[in-house]
Amino acid sequence: MSNSPPPLRQGSPAKRAAIVRAALEVFVREGYTRASVDAIAAGAGVSKRTIYDYYGDKEQLFLSTLEETKSAQTEEFQKLLERTLGQIDDVETALTVFGREFATEIARSAERAAVMRLMIAESTHFPALLEPNSANRSVQHALADRLTELSEQGLLDIPDPMEAAEFLGLLVTGRVNHRSWYGAVHLDDAEINHLVAGGIRIFLRAYRPDIPAHQDQP
Repeated sequence: MSNSPPPLRQGSPAKRAAIVRAALEVFVREGYTRASVDAIAAGAGVSKRTIYDYYGDKEQLFLSTLEETKSAQTEEFQKLLERTLGQIDDVETALTVFGREFATEIARSAERAAVMRLMIAESTHFPALLEPNSANRSVQHALADRLTELSEQGLLDIPDPMEAAEFLGLLVTGRVNHRSWYGAVHLDDAEINHLVAGGIRIFLRAYRPDIPAHQDQP
């Protein structure tokens, strides 16, 4: 007779969403060790047994909560790409609009900031949290695919799309993250726009076809 645990239930999408919302709130507030499954169940309006049926144990609940939260953020990023880098004529304007929206979301999303701080705080117990995950790779691949299309249209010169996507992400969000302490300090629109404009200017100096990239200086 097998002693393996029973398979987890997929369950109701509405209940799973409620559990994830409640779990994220409790984990952010209490940290992993102090977080109570009872408190999460109460916040989600479900039984403790339902949580265990869906997720197995507290550790899997924690990891799944982060994964499902980041997957939802990835879906929003896909919509951002379609909205800002869909059909374009002026690449600088389009990249600037993309950068402003992305950087503003990074700087002002309480959820993104909470997830980032939680991952950093718990990384000593869960080192895999700091490794590139499927959500991060999906975001970079989606941006790389769009940059490839822009390159094929002659709007950019992208020899390595994945590298270019990483650079673009860093250039439009890096200084925003630094100055906002990952969302803890408010940045006004003017400062975000200034930081993004500088990042896009540097990106285009490297990847715009009419400006030679990697040109040796005399």
